[in-house]
Amino acid sequence: MFNYRKKSPQEVEFYEVADQADLSNGERLFIEIDGKPIVVFNIAGNIYAVGDVCTHDDGPLGDGDLEDHNIVCPRHGAAFDVRTGKAVQMPAVVDIPAYPVRVLDGKIEIGLPK
Repeated sequence: MFNYRKKSPQEVEFYEVADQADLSNGERLFIEIDGKPIVVFNIAGNIYAVGDVCTHDDGPLGDGDLEDHNIVCPRHGAAFDVRTGKAVQMPAVVDIPAYPVRVLDGKIEIGLPK
């Protein structure tokens, strides 16, 4: 998987997904953009977006427990850093996609590669 957060703003197309006021601290939002399931997190006022599919067995990831900045897969316990998408706990060894996020005029926007 790829950390799309490292792409320049010219390499991604941003999609408005929510009002910032609608995603309170500690909450998450499930969305789909171009057929890609994505989960958006507000952690201490910082917004992160990652793919909502565990690379260990392709199961849903976003309903898992959030431990600090790690989302733990509810099926087999694999964990991923929501800031980077990096797999940080077995049984997953492949990272999940991490997407760039920006807030413009109170709107949360997620960037996908062009």
